[in-house]
Amino acid sequence: MQPIVLQQLGEIRAPRTEVIDDFWGNTISTIELDGSLFTSEAVQGLSDYSHLLVVYYLDKVADEKVLWSAGHPRGNRDWPKVGIFAQRKKDRPNKIGVSICELLEVNGLTLKVKALDAIDRTPVLDIKPHVKEFNPKSDKVRQPAWMTELMKNYYA
Repeated sequence: MQPIVLQQLGEIRAPRTEVIDDFWGNTISTIELDGSLFTSEAVQGLSDYSHLLVVYYLDKVADEKVLWSAGHPRGNRDWPKVGIFAQRKKDRPNKIGVSICELLEVNGLTLKVKALDAIDRTPVLDIKPHVKEFNPKSDKVRQPAWMTELMKNYYA
């Protein structure tokens, strides 16, 4: 496999400076796009959407913390040991985070958002409008009980 090089497109400005797993629901942040790369035309029409899918780089994750196999989510031994691709752990092989958040405002190259689970100065890799047709076509989304328990306060 060959390396893939990505360019930082901007950064997240958030009130949180430390990674805390829960209570992201009322967090208001901004995404500041790089003015040397973009003009306001890059976000033209974005305010017509209610939500964004934000892809970001988890740059604060130490290389030695990355999980390449399986582990207990959040280190909780009451939950089953599952592979890195069966959980949404931040300590991922490529350190890529993906989040759907509410778009509150577009002001030039600054996007005000709610419930984006990223800390201050997190590099932004991409932004896409969240389109409802990309949601599952069925009400039958399945997940294990431990994940439901883990997510109980995530957006509280």
